[in-house]
Formats: sequence, C-alpha cells, structure tokens
Amino acid sequence: MADELHRVVVIGGGFGGLQCARALGGKAVKVTLVDRENHHLFQPLLYQVATAGLGPASIATPIRAVFGKDRNVEVILGEAWEVDHDRKELVLRDGDRIPYDTLVVAAGAKTNYFGHENDWAPHAHGLKDLRDAIRIRERVLLSFEAAEREPDPAVRAELLTFVVIGGGPTGVEMAGAISELGRMVLAGDYRRIHPDDIRVVLCEMADRVLTPFTEDLSYEAGVMLEELGVELHLGRRVERVTENAVHFAGEDPLKASVIVWASGVKPVSFAERLGVTLGDRGRIAVDENCAVLGHPEIFAIGDIARFVPEGEEWPLPGLAPVAMQQGRHVARQILRDLKRQPRETFRYKDKGQMATIGRARAVTQTDKLSMAGLMAWFAWLFIHVLYLVGFRNRMTVLFDWFWQYVTFGRGSRLITARHDDADERPSPLLASMPGRRSRTSEANPVPGGISEIAPTRRE
Repeated sequence: MADELHRVVVIGGGFGGLQCARALGGKAVKVTLVDRENHHLFQPLLYQVATAGLGPASIATPIRAVFGKDRNVEVILGEAWEVDHDRKELVLRDGDRIPYDTLVVAAGAKTNYFGHENDWAPHAHGLKDLRDAIRIRERVLLSFEAAEREPDPAVRAELLTFVVIGGGPTGVEMAGAISELGRMVLAGDYRRIHPDDIRVVLCEMADRVLTPFTEDLSYEAGVMLEELGVELHLGRRVERVTENAVHFAGEDPLKASVIVWASGVKPVSFAERLGVTLGDRGRIAVDENCAVLGHPEIFAIGDIARFVPEGEEWPLPGLAPVAMQQGRHVARQILRDLKRQPRETFRYKDKGQMATIGRARAVTQTDKLSMAGLMAWFAWLFIHVLYLVGFRNRMTVLFDWFWQYVTFGRGSRLITARHDDADERPSPLLASMPGRRSRTSEANPVPGGISEIAPTRRE
C-alpha cells in the first residue's frame, strides 16, 4: 500500500535536494519534495542571466518535469516554516502539515550582508535567484539608456560605473561579464558611449582575488580581469553601502549606478526555526553520516549544513558538488535504514574548482592539474553544460555560448520594466534620466515589469 511506504520529505529543490529525490525515484519510499519555487535553478550561471548572456529559462528547469516519470515522488510548491518534532511533521508557512519518517533539509542559503541587511541590502544587489539576476540585468541596461541621454559628464560617469563587492568566483565572474557586456556589446549599440567610458570596479578586502585558489592562479585571474578593463581594489574593507555609493575608510565614496554584493552567503532562516544544534555562521551541525546532531531521522545537506570531514578542522565549503554528493549519500543511507543496515560515513570527493573571468578566460584547479586561459575556459564550459538539468537546457546554452563566441553578441538584452518605473525604489541616478524627470508612475504598470518579477527581497 502506498500509504504504508516510508515517507521522505525533502526541503529544497537545489543541487542537494534534487539529487536526493532523484536517487530515491522509483524506490520503495514515498518522497515529497517541497520548494518555494517551481523550478530547479543552476545557480553557477546566474551571473550570465544578470549580464544578458543567457535567458532565465536556459538555466532553470520545472521541478515537476524532472520527476514526471517517478510516480513515487510528489512536488509541493510551498515554503518550509518549522518542524513539529513530536508529531514528525513539517509545517509550511501557510499552515499545512506534511508528515515524515525521514526529513532531508536542503534549503540552501541566502545573501549574507554581515548584519547590515536593513541598510545595505536595498542598495547592493545580491545574486541568489532569477529575480536578483533580472533586477541586475535591467539596472545595468537602464544605466546605459540613461547615460546615452545624459548631458552632464559627471553624471554620465556615475551611470557607467559598476561596482562588484567580493573577489570570490561569483564576484570575479560578475565583474568580468559586466565589463565584457559593456565594452564589447553595449558600447557598440549606443552612439554616445565609448568603451573607455565604462568603469567596472571589483572590491575585495583580501590582498588577492579567488583566495581558495593557489597564488599563481589568483594572480592569473587578476591579470585577466585587468585585461578586460576591470579595476581591482584589493585589501580594502567596505565600511558602508548607501544609495549609489560604496564607502571605504578615509576615502571619498565610490559612486556607481549598480552595486552587486558577492561577498558571502549564510543559511536561510529556516535553520534557526528548525530547533536543532547550529554551528558557526548558523549552519546546522551534522554528524559523519550527514544526520542532524541529536535527530537521526533528520538529515541536512548543502549550504545549510556544517559538515566537518574526519581529521579536518574546517567544514566543507558551500559548493554544488558537495551538495550533490551529499544528496546521493543521504538517499543511500535512507535505503540502508530500511534494510536495517548501518549508516556509512560521508566522504567528499574533491574534483577541484574553477572560475571563469570572461570570453576564453578562466582558471581551473584540481589536485593534479592547474590551468589558466583558453583551455581552462573550455573545461569550465564542458563541466557546466554537463551539470545542467535537461537536454533542452544543455543545447540552448551551448548554442548561445557558441553564438556569443563567434559574434560577441548577447541576445538577452531585454528591459521588461517601464523606463519610468524601473524598481520599487528607483535609483536617484536612473530617476533623474531625461524623460523620467517629468513622468510619474502609472497606477497600472505593464505586466512583467520589475515591480512584478522582483517584488521584495527574499531570503
């Protein structure tokens, strides 16, 4: 009987949750996957959506489509809110309850502003979901539209200045992509904008970018960024972010039309409401099997979990390969529990790390090999296409990248927001662009505008 099957509830349709549910597909268990989005998102390529390289549908797949043939897997669109440990039920934000025998928490992470969510977040855009990416894309495109019509040279300079905070893979990829977009694509579309007018600044408080990589690769990445025209502000801590300005100690504010925050993530707030032991940075403490301490019926994987390998001092990083391997591992432990077999220790197989800087520029590092430049870029391209979910997405991304490589074109340069209603909190720079000064927002904005696709900053 279906009702007698072991009930597994998976929270989150990201890399870890999806792998766990897929590994349990077709098995003698009842799986319920809960996510507040209806799609699985390939987050490593979000920056390409934010810089008009790819369309949103190219890196997102409907979760229900993934499990269409797995009759033992059901998908629920909802937000996990808390857990009733006594009754073994997951409580959704709308009050619905889902009973479980085993709970897998793979809820992921959100942008970390290090205690400044209220005052920095409205001015520095995070990059965690499609809404963030589309918001950044439209702000960048609107800045060029405003600069094309701006007579004041000082204002034009601010409109064409873009700041990325954080020198990790996301920050490096974002800075390089914005510079390429502006200098190689958009500058040719506008009559009054020259490639040299565009300024992209990457801020990092360490003395080099990509600190998890070797110093040689970090140096190569910095050189590649400078070749693309990116200014590196290294060894400088951001003290404050205000509207269209980044502040450093003892310096004049760095003014910009778009500020992107790529300086860290933290677990979503659900971890605090789970009622279990939390480790550093609010992550859920787990044992060697990925089970939550004191709760063997609950597993936690991915960005939300703090897993310290045996013999190591530091926990595993929040990377997609970690979450995917943990997801498959937890699925095996659930099946072993049903067979009354002892659980296995999770052992992460580190396959290396990589970051792309721009067209034909990337760095790749493994235990046996380090590469920089064109070959590293091809490796990066192959791996990312391989990990995409869905044949259609792989083919679409491959074609888009091939077209960009041959023509330097980017086909997703679309502004779906009204130019006079670009955001729920319009930037003063964009609000002052010619044509907006005398206009007021209309009562019924065009459907699909930024006010609808990016309503409120979410976790």
